[in-house]
Amino acid sequence: MKIFVYRTLVEYYAKHSDAKSALEDWYSKTKEAEWTCFSDIKKTFNAVDSAGNRRYVFNIKGNNYRLVAIVLFVPRHVYVRFIGTHSEYDKIDCSTI
Repeated sequence: MKIFVYRTLVEYYAKHSDAKSALEDWYSKTKEAEWTCFSDIKKTFNAVDSAGNRRYVFNIKGNNYRLVAIVLFVPRHVYVRFIGTHSEYDKIDCSTI
């Protein structure tokens, strides 16, 4: 999968260093993935939920953080839309972010 934008991950873990290894792990697994449907994502990341509107919520670092991404199975693109703590996540609308 092609991930847009890696810089978002780097900027986040520059401020939250405890998330670095977990975000780098998510990035490397996602980059190598060849997802065609939600069940493929589940095979890679058991802790992922569909939020509707092509958005998926990933639990990061033992559920300390949440990452919301738009996944377009064709053309194999992933757009990082949000990274934050649970309390920050509770303040957003996943279906529109």
